Amino acid sequence: MIGFAAETEHLIDNATAKIKRKGCDWIVANDVSPATGIMGGDSNTVNLLMRNKASGEIAVDSWAPMSKDDVAATLVARIASAIAKDTP
Repeated sequence: MIGFAAETEHLIDNATAKIKRKGCDWIVANDVSPATGIMGGDSNTVNLLMRNKASGEIAVDSWAPMSKDDVAATLVARIASAIAKDTP
């Protein structure tokens, strides 16, 4: 299960709390505070939080700024890769 966290402050802390609270496997988190220009803009900076199923530890993969289309394509590729790893 993948969740999303659009935050205006304490991005990683709030996204970490959300992944635990919601029981998600991944959270796609981004800072949407007005200074970022993300809302209504063409680019985004994403942090992908991933919960290790065995240990419960949460890893953070911070992506470089990219177009919103590239964020979507990268996320779809990561999902496909994760599914392929879980499929015998």
